[in-house]
Amino acid sequence: MAKQPPKHAGSHVRPVARPRRETQTADKPDPADLYAALDLGTNSCRMLIAQPKGSQFHVVDSFSKSVQLGAGLEATGQLSRASMARTVGALKICQKKLRHHSVKRMRLVATEACRRATNAAQFNNLVKRETGLSLEIIKPEEEARLAVISCAPLVSVKTEQLLVVDIGGGSTELVWIDLSRVPRVDRPRAIMRLHTGFDPEDSGFPAAKVVDWISVPLGVATLRDQFDDVDDDAARFALMSWFFEENLAEFTPYQDTDQVKEGFQIVGTSGTVTTVAASHLGLRRYDRNKVDGLRMTSDQIDHVIQGYLHLGPEGRRDDPRIGRDRHALIMSGAAILQALLRIWPTDRLTVADRGLREGLLYAQMSSDGVLEEGPY
Repeated sequence: MAKQPPKHAGSHVRPVARPRRETQTADKPDPADLYAALDLGTNSCRMLIAQPKGSQFHVVDSFSKSVQLGAGLEATGQLSRASMARTVGALKICQKKLRHHSVKRMRLVATEACRRATNAAQFNNLVKRETGLSLEIIKPEEEARLAVISCAPLVSVKTEQLLVVDIGGGSTELVWIDLSRVPRVDRPRAIMRLHTGFDPEDSGFPAAKVVDWISVPLGVATLRDQFDDVDDDAARFALMSWFFEENLAEFTPYQDTDQVKEGFQIVGTSGTVTTVAASHLGLRRYDRNKVDGLRMTSDQIDHVIQGYLHLGPEGRRDDPRIGRDRHALIMSGAAILQALLRIWPTDRLTVADRGLREGLLYAQMSSDGVLEEGPY
C-alpha cells in the first residue's frame, strides 16, 4: 500500500499569520524599546527581556524556574492545583520584572501542557486574576517555527540540509529545511525570514524550503512517564528510545537517509542537549559561552550517554554536570537524542543554548523592523 502523505508535511502546512504581540502601544517601534518573551512549558517557566542590537539582541534581564506544570498530566489529563500554584508564583516574579523594566512589547506563550490540559482555560483565568498577565497557548507549528529561527545564527553557510530538533518537556519538534538553492552567505538570513511562517510570502530573496516538520507529543517528561513502571534503568532507556523512533514514522525524511551527506547539519536545542554538552566538556559549573554553538560528534554524544547509564539513577542524581533539576529527566531526553542520531548519523550536531524565548524575540523584532540585516 502506498505511503500516505505525512499529516505534518510542510507541503500541507497552511501559512501562519503574523503572530499577535502582547503590546500596550500602537506607536511606531523605537529601536531602544525593550521586548520580552516568556515560555511556559511542561517543566519550566522561562523569560527573557532584551533590547535590539544590530542583527541580534542584548539580554537585559532573565528568569528561569522549574515549575513542573505538567506533573500528573499524563495520568489525569488536568493541571494539578499544586502545579498551578507553583507556576502562578513564578509568573508573579515575571510580572514584577516586566513592570520594573516598563516592558510594553511582549509575547507570553504556553505550550504542550496547556495544549493538552482539559482545565487550561481555568488555569489561564487564574493567571490573569493573580498576575494580570495573559498567556497565549500557541500551536505546535508555531512552536516549531520559533525554535527554528532562534537557531539561525548557528546555521553554517555550508549547510544544505538542516534538521532543527527542539526537545521539550511535553513534546519534541523536528523541522527539516532545504537550503541548497539559497546562496551560502544568505543561508542564516533565509532561516530568519521564516518568522512569518513555514510558507513565507515571496520577499524577492532566495527562500529556505521547509521539506517537512512534525511535533511529536513526547518530551522529556511525557516520555519518562510512559515508562516509569520499568524498573531496570538500561531497559527503560532502550524502550524509550525505540518508542520515540516509532513515533517518527510519518516524518517524510525518516526513510530518506540518502539526504544525510556532506552539507547536512543537525541543530539541537533543549536542556537535554546542553546538559550532554556540559557533561562532555566536564563543566561542574554551567557556562553558556562554552556550550552554545559547540559541535559534537555522534561518538562523543554516545560516550556521554553510556556514562550516564553507567552512573545509574543515584550517580546521576549526584553528578554536578547534570544538576539536581535535570537528573530525573536526562535519560528520557538522551533516549530521544540517541534515536535521532541512530536515524541520521552525523558528526555535525550543533548544540544550541537557545529556543522558544529567543525565537519569540527574533520574531517580534523582525516584524517591527528593528533588527539590522547584518551577518549573524
